[in-house]
Amino acid sequence: MIAAAVRPVWRPAQAKLLIADARGHLSHLSRQVIDALRPGDLVIANDAATLPASLQGQHLPSGSALEVRLAGRRSLARDDVKEFAAIVFGEGDFHMRTEDRPAPPPLLPGDRLGFGPLSAGVLRTLGHPRLIRLRFDGTPDAIWAGLARHGRPIQYAHVPEALALWDVWTVIAGPPVAFEPPSAGFVLDWRTLIEMRRRKIEFATLTHAAGISSTGDEALDARLPFDEPYDIPATTAFATDRARLEGRRIVAVGTTVVRALEHAALGDGRVHQGPGLANQRIGPSTRLRIVNAIISGVHEPGTSHYQLLRAFVNDATLDRMQEEMVARDYRTHEFGDSVLIEAGVSSSTTSSPLAPSR
Repeated sequence: MIAAAVRPVWRPAQAKLLIADARGHLSHLSRQVIDALRPGDLVIANDAATLPASLQGQHLPSGSALEVRLAGRRSLARDDVKEFAAIVFGEGDFHMRTEDRPAPPPLLPGDRLGFGPLSAGVLRTLGHPRLIRLRFDGTPDAIWAGLARHGRPIQYAHVPEALALWDVWTVIAGPPVAFEPPSAGFVLDWRTLIEMRRRKIEFATLTHAAGISSTGDEALDARLPFDEPYDIPATTAFATDRARLEGRRIVAVGTTVVRALEHAALGDGRVHQGPGLANQRIGPSTRLRIVNAIISGVHEPGTSHYQLLRAFVNDATLDRMQEEMVARDYRTHEFGDSVLIEAGVSSSTTSSPLAPSR
């Protein structure tokens, strides 16, 4: 089993990268991720900043304490912040594992919830007693102010110290729309971005509302990822079309980028600019149309992120990768190590030897 990274440090000096190439060869890279990229690559990252989406509050009808974790919205529009899908926990906080958190009191349509300066009403449950749609009171400006004053980043027990908002923002963070950090982007820093330009590696961004990674409930986890809105700039759509036409590699930084690009190409196979709502599941039966490689964190088997990686490589290769990462003391979760996986690995490569470390 791979242990979790427990300190909120982006890409520390000892960070590791496991590479699985299109032939199934594995290699390890202990230097910066820039050394795993090639001249001509188009690298696309998610520029979403992370919301303070965890709200401690009270179920007013019963007086019970609860925590609400915002988990979904319909669009990225700034004023579209009145209604959210949300996961609800009973009393407690991130120091307790999500699997061990108590259930909230029964939640009924019309129930009132209080969160410091914010108040909201339960509109309905969404097929599970802990998944609700809520509606905040007040103007969009008041809601944004209340989130900033009272909210905090969603956090899990593997990181023992409380996270500040800047801990979960990447260096390219822009619109505050993500519910959890698009943490694959922690491999990027300004030095890397400058070096990419020097090496003629193209860089572009999109905005995708990265969702929550765990609910603490098997039935709810099976529904992840939830629908997630995104927006693709015209420049990124154009760069993607040009890279494909020229036969260059398109490298997605994170599962959210894969989900946005592949959803945007569901119609005619081209990435279209503008907003969308990614509602598809990507897994072993998915034929990738756009993305040739992914840079991702180290994910545990069974998670929705791990399922997406199965679109790039077969299970035998993923198993070998897991064995290598256990042997080399890799770390999981948002502040852990990374993998770079190229699409195109077939079952004939499952016996490929491990390439020497670089």
